[in-house]
Amino acid sequence: MASSSFSTASTAPHAYSHCYSISRSFVGGFSSRPSHSKLFFLRNTSASRFATRAFPVRSVFSEPHRKLKDEDPITPHGPSGTPVSLTADAACIVSSIKYHAEFTPLFSPEQFELPKAFFATAQSVRDALIINWNATYDYHEKMNVKQAYYLSMEFLQGRALLNAIGNLELTGAYAEALRELGKDLENVARQEPDAALGNGGLGRLASCFLDSLATLNYPAWGYGLRYKYGLFKQHITKDGQEEVAEDWLEMGNPWEIVRNDVSYPVKFYGKVIEGSDGKRHWIGGEDIIAIAYDVPIPGYKTKTTINLRLWSTKVQSDDFDLYDFNAGNHTKACEAQLNAEKICYILYPGDDSMEGKVLRLKQQYTLCSASLQDIIARFERRSGGYVNWEEFPEKVAVQMNDTHPTLCIPELMRILMDLKGMSWKEAWKITQRTVAYTNHTVLPEALEKWSLELMQKLLPRHVEIIEMIDEELINTIISEYGTADPVLLEKKLKAMRILENVDFPASVKDLLVQPEESSVVEPGEEIQSFDEEVELIDEEEELIELIDEEEEFIDEEEEPTGKGTQKKKVLSEPVPEPPKMVRMANLCVVGGHAVNGVAEIHSEIVKDEVFNDFFKLWPEKFQNKTNGVTPRRWIRFCNPDLSEIITKWIHTEDWVLNTEKLSELRKFADDEELHAEWRAAKRSNKMKVVSFLKEKTGYLVSPDAMFDVQVKRIHEYKRQLLNILGIVYRYKKMKEMTAAERKAKFVPRVCIFGGKAFATYVQAKRIVKFITDVGTTVNHDSEIGDLLKVVFVPDYNVSVAELLIPASELSQHISTAGMEASGTSNMKFAMNGCILIGTLDGANVEIRQEVGEDNFFLFGAQAHEIAGLRKERAEGKFVPDPRFEEVKEFVRSGIFGPCNYDELIGSLEGNEGFGQADYFLVGKDFPSYIECQEKVDEAYGDQKRWTRMSILNAAGSYKFSSDRTIHEYAKDIWNIEPVELP
Repeated sequence: MASSSFSTASTAPHAYSHCYSISRSFVGGFSSRPSHSKLFFLRNTSASRFATRAFPVRSVFSEPHRKLKDEDPITPHGPSGTPVSLTADAACIVSSIKYHAEFTPLFSPEQFELPKAFFATAQSVRDALIINWNATYDYHEKMNVKQAYYLSMEFLQGRALLNAIGNLELTGAYAEALRELGKDLENVARQEPDAALGNGGLGRLASCFLDSLATLNYPAWGYGLRYKYGLFKQHITKDGQEEVAEDWLEMGNPWEIVRNDVSYPVKFYGKVIEGSDGKRHWIGGEDIIAIAYDVPIPGYKTKTTINLRLWSTKVQSDDFDLYDFNAGNHTKACEAQLNAEKICYILYPGDDSMEGKVLRLKQQYTLCSASLQDIIARFERRSGGYVNWEEFPEKVAVQMNDTHPTLCIPELMRILMDLKGMSWKEAWKITQRTVAYTNHTVLPEALEKWSLELMQKLLPRHVEIIEMIDEELINTIISEYGTADPVLLEKKLKAMRILENVDFPASVKDLLVQPEESSVVEPGEEIQSFDEEVELIDEEEELIELIDEEEEFIDEEEEPTGKGTQKKKVLSEPVPEPPKMVRMANLCVVGGHAVNGVAEIHSEIVKDEVFNDFFKLWPEKFQNKTNGVTPRRWIRFCNPDLSEIITKWIHTEDWVLNTEKLSELRKFADDEELHAEWRAAKRSNKMKVVSFLKEKTGYLVSPDAMFDVQVKRIHEYKRQLLNILGIVYRYKKMKEMTAAERKAKFVPRVCIFGGKAFATYVQAKRIVKFITDVGTTVNHDSEIGDLLKVVFVPDYNVSVAELLIPASELSQHISTAGMEASGTSNMKFAMNGCILIGTLDGANVEIRQEVGEDNFFLFGAQAHEIAGLRKERAEGKFVPDPRFEEVKEFVRSGIFGPCNYDELIGSLEGNEGFGQADYFLVGKDFPSYIECQEKVDEAYGDQKRWTRMSILNAAGSYKFSSDRTIHEYAKDIWNIEPVELP
């Protein structure tokens, strides 16, 4: 066994260089500047001394924008131009790791401890990724293929090391190499922090998509922001959730490559003027620079490696006020730099303040502007000397992941018109053919609206363009519905316009004037003389004056005085004008050529409710693309025990790429040998979680208990509150029984929660506090023991999910029906043989169809019933179940500590009002939920039945691979083809 300290002994440098053909110059795609023959120095210690050897590395770009010729080789080359294999044995990897520990130092040289081992290992892997990245980039440039660009405010990647070496098929080689260096691969991998670039399902979906795009050889890139602190790191204290800054970049990020040569200007504020050429010019204001950081994304069993480009922000050095700094005005001197840098500090900064709103809008525009400038620069470079802008939609597809990147639409219009000289008509046609929109929610707060006043100040040119798009939409609506029915027309315009509460153009106002009543005299009526008409008019005017006086009198109130009653005039409160807003979701629908929901039921709600008027106008735009998850990360790599069993029983590992083969497990669902192996794999995974929970929370749980898990963002609609109230009811019933009765009645359970409540979401944070208080009481109750445990896992992230999901036996997806767009964790759990309890919401509907109704625990109201149930509640007709009233009183009794939960429980009471009236129907669904949980206990008591259900869940998850989803996007929305490297 080698010493854990770093050894200076290594293999000959040429052996290492031929492992990966390493070039520190980042040839091809990673160098857009002229790059002639460059030197790469390797350490030669064969004689226990230092020496250097220079290896010329041939660059595919000898000119800044030189296009590849057909004869240009794409295969990576090593010294002397010899082709290099990307395979690597353990000896090569040892040399690679040693090289990076010595020559890419982020740690002091004395020791080779785990953090240093991780960075050196990751950098050695990155070298291989760079070779594949360059080959991919060069080939796409040479072929000038159409490319998709996925813009998202979140990319929740998780740890990259095990995923990368797994995709490169080097897991065994790296494990052996690290053993030679005295390290364990899993221990080394645990040193990697999760990248804090996302929060929930939106970002995880984006990362799954990148994995599938690379694996399926599609030409595509992701674009996002490089958040310094991410959302936040969650601590659980006696007061509940505490937020502290995430430190994921504190030790550096070995996967990213800073691209100081790839930067773009981004402007805010200023004003718009018309030049002598008749064009609009956006001048003045605040200017920043967006700098690119590239993260290679490898495909599985393919050379294709695509790119995630993240933007960081700064200002030019001449914006630093040296005079002020030397004068002692240090804060003022650094103000411009601080304003620029803070754009990429935090994911979703709090927007209760105006400063917070400004910062969020700056983030969204930075993402859109920098990305589109980069996309256009690439299109122009690939076009060579002649740029045909009509071909832009034939070469570029831009996908907006939710409404955050909506500003892509006016920004693309601005660039095409103001910078490329196109007419409105030309630019609008190109934009609509290029951009597409994925809707992820039906919740009003997620269908973004921005203050028109704020946007006018921050992005004045974009508001002009949005106003023009709004006018274009108005004309389309008028053309569609005509002017015969002004009431209908006004209703449609108000519902569909991009600008909300903004006056109609004068020409449109005239169309909306109600027609006067007919002056035709009915038979038998006398025609009045002119004098009579004048007299009637005078009488009407007097009547109006009397009414005005009466209304004024009503606004007076009596005030007692010493001389009797005196009237005091009180001015009426003026009715405030509703704020003028920009409806971003409407802009997405209007400006894009495709709109998709992310599950069958969600897509129907989008068409029938959220965007019904638009669907009637443009039915061809609307599609469904049910979400999916990558089977590489979410079963092959995170659950190797189960993966081996699946491969053994279906006699192939092809299921990792073709998940349809998972359905073959159905043939063995009753095989007792498979049952035994299946349960053994599950127990092995549960044992890992037992150790993890002990380390993270201090609680020791039994691996013999059912692991019941709900891990997701904390939100009222996801109904963690329903779950914990069900647990409270269970606990109360246990306490009312004897020990023997409890054991006979209840299956032992470990109820595990995880997820973050947004820092300013008070009710969600109350739920976190309540869960932890229940856990404190239950877990220390000696009468209950291992029969019930409640554990909240702090700082839930992808790495925690990779541990919990393989060990889970029951997973809760219990959102109010019609409110969860899709969900992706439900797919991950099912893929790992976990059984779901849930409502008919999001992808639950499709999962239940595939795994079978008998293998899914269903409860609760359905989506089409929700509106009626809320109306019933508002009318005071709802009668709560006695068990629900019982559990609320139990909480109020103080059994779970001194914290006052009146506000939390009060949200479930009353018939109307914000934060009241049980908007998410916890009380309505509570009876069916606890009755369904009784069925869960019954099923778990029969382990043969439970194991069969588990196998059928894994077998039925075959449709929920992100590979399938990406194929559908590529075919139906982006119109791109796979491009496999030669």
